[in-house]
Amino acid sequence: MNIFITGIAGFLGSNLADYYIKKGFKVSGCDNLVGGDLENIDPKVNFTKSDCEDLRSMKELTRNCDIVIHAAAYAHEGLSVVSPNIICSNIVNASTSVFSASIQNKIKRIVFCSSMARYGNIKQPFSEEDTPNPVDPYGISKLAAEKILINLCNTYGVEYNIAVPHNIIGIKQKYDDPFRNVASIMINLMLQNRQPIIYGDGEQKRSFSDVDDCVYCIDKLATDPDIKFELVNIGPGPENEISVNDLFKKISNQVRFNQKPIYKPERVNEVKNAICSSSLAEKLFKVKSNQDIESIISKMIQFIKTKGVKKFNYNYEIEINNELTPDTWSKKLI
Repeated sequence: MNIFITGIAGFLGSNLADYYIKKGFKVSGCDNLVGGDLENIDPKVNFTKSDCEDLRSMKELTRNCDIVIHAAAYAHEGLSVVSPNIICSNIVNASTSVFSASIQNKIKRIVFCSSMARYGNIKQPFSEEDTPNPVDPYGISKLAAEKILINLCNTYGVEYNIAVPHNIIGIKQKYDDPFRNVASIMINLMLQNRQPIIYGDGEQKRSFSDVDDCVYCIDKLATDPDIKFELVNIGPGPENEISVNDLFKKISNQVRFNQKPIYKPERVNEVKNAICSSSLAEKLFKVKSNQDIESIISKMIQFIKTKGVKKFNYNYEIEINNELTPDTWSKKLI
């Protein structure tokens, strides 16, 4: 089996690559290294530095592959509100390029990694049968990419599956990006004896997903011949929800951080609670996620300690800088 993974130097992509290398698959992939790290890539991977928006490159790289997993994305939901151009271009144009190249090369199956941002501000928990109502450009772009994939695959007779991960956390997650990855940001700051920042009252709830659980489920979507043309939430169910305040407490207890967080005004268009149903995943994959947030946090802390804490890298342009832009970003306070 020849697997091609976009964003292979990133968090999800590199963990997927490690999984398939262990299974003995032939693994290749690309990454533009904006949000990825060469250190994440196993030497056995056939890696090419390339941007997914480059259609000619995607056609060349996906040739002779069996399955394409499109995991690459500037996964910046909050940033998309103030930098919509770069985020929308990366999500919609890059995805369309990957889908077009895959179809041209007669790829058997495409797996697209979407986001629960597609659901927006609707009733909890989010179900695959719900009508999406995304509230930010990132969620809108992910939903648009889904629709493009479905349209193209139905037109050309290509199998597809769409994974909708919850907030994925775990080792190899980028922890020097000030715009995303709340758990990693908190750990990086606390290990530097700096106060983490919480937007709003901190009572917004999320259900964090262990990257290993996500990899297993995405593999089923990629390789199980009986699972196709599905859109599936990936991650633990509502019973695993946790507030950002509680996340801070759990991390601070493990790193023995004794300061309080800094509270900032809530971010515009941020969904208060984002919890997904896991019933379809449990039915299709015959597994139930037993989320152990304490264990995941412990592994992340050790990973960041081993790699070393980092200064935060503001490597994305703020396109709309006004009174709605968080000053943590405009003034580079993190």
